[in-house]
Amino acid sequence: MQYITSTCNNSRIETQTQRSPLQPPMKRTILTLAAAAATLFAGAALADAKTDSILLNLKVKYPATTFTGVRATPLQGIYEVQMGRNLAYVDESGRTFLFGSMYDMEARSDLTAARKTELGIQDAPAPQQQRAEAPPIKWSDLPMADAMVRVIGKGERKLALFSDPDCPFCRQLERELEKLDNVTIYTFLYPLASLHPGAPAKSENIWCAGEKARNKVWIDQMIGGKTPPAAKACATPLERNVALGDSLNVRGTPTMFTSDGRRISGAMPAARIDAWLNAGK
Repeated sequence: MQYITSTCNNSRIETQTQRSPLQPPMKRTILTLAAAAATLFAGAALADAKTDSILLNLKVKYPATTFTGVRATPLQGIYEVQMGRNLAYVDESGRTFLFGSMYDMEARSDLTAARKTELGIQDAPAPQQQRAEAPPIKWSDLPMADAMVRVIGKGERKLALFSDPDCPFCRQLERELEKLDNVTIYTFLYPLASLHPGAPAKSENIWCAGEKARNKVWIDQMIGGKTPPAAKACATPLERNVALGDSLNVRGTPTMFTSDGRRISGAMPAARIDAWLNAGK
């Protein structure tokens, strides 16, 4: 920004000097300051237009997610996006997201942590162990009555899934799960209300569609993009599922567990899921 401003200032001084060599120094100074201010305002307007455009694009692409702000970062082409009480980074297209911390290595500072402090965002209490070191779960402790059950093929392999109906990554995963064979999938509805305000209501409508219809309504939502129809109110396991996820250190969706207690998070190709399931044999 300083280089651009300096170049414009020099150009303006040269032009004004050619027109009137006898201009007083004070007038030239005022003109220089005015040019600098105009350049700064123009740059700010362009930056605001860019971030406003990205924010609008994100809201159109992911209408179920609450985006509250976008701003530029020190990395060219990468923008900070605020989703409720969460921060992430996104490219201009809104297709690629980065989750984690951004560091200034020369200043040795965590830019993400500083930004969260500025916004008053507090992270969830850190677990006693890092996620990578999370101990295997005990499969028999999972309350399968609180999950939707889907059997593909013989269903000999077992997979527990924590998923949010409005999570775009969960939708990607569902397309891959449909390609698997010989697996029983236990889906625990796990709406992240802070990110997806409409997810709890959708989860309730999916569950209350009844045992025989739940899977179809779920697939229609996740793959077909059809909003679950309103269902008659019923008792749901949603609060228990959220508490269960917290106890298992589920920090995001989708998160999957195998019958031998291993976990993996995120959307991934069917081939990788298949290999992961077979690794426990």
